[in-house]
Amino acid sequence: MKYNVALLAAALLPLAPAAAQTAPAPAPAAENAAWPEAWFEIFKLAPGKQEEFIRQIAQADEVAAAGGFPPTQLFFHENGADFDVILFKPVTGIEPTAEQAAAMEKKKKELGLPSGPAYFVNIRELVAEHTDSKTYGPLSAAAWLARLDKWRAENPPRKKATN
Repeated sequence: MKYNVALLAAALLPLAPAAAQTAPAPAPAAENAAWPEAWFEIFKLAPGKQEEFIRQIAQADEVAAAGGFPPTQLFFHENGADFDVILFKPVTGIEPTAEQAAAMEKKKKELGLPSGPAYFVNIRELVAEHTDSKTYGPLSAAAWLARLDKWRAENPPRKKATN
């Protein structure tokens, strides 16, 4: 849970670009290239607060658009596990330019979005539970197995000592 508060803030008022959020799955990476990473955030929302939460995500999308970035990808519960919405956030490592950051900050002020302590007080009224997981992917099974097989070839098991 140590990343929850920071990740929740990033989900609703993104400061980093979301450009990769609508990008297609990456091509197979070079043998030693870093794997793509992403965060999945899973929210169970407070009763009666689903619409308000989604409207706040929509406002965050307006902020992102002001910087030239796409909207957050959301997945809504239909049946099965006990959650309301999942946010998918690829890790891009790309920072907005000064101009993009200024445009996004201007949009936040224009929309009257809270920041700092007020942001956290307001958002916590909407969320009953929140979890997140950092992942590698998207990857194919073949890519994952190739990396495992390479590691095993480079790290053979040690022979057991005999008495």
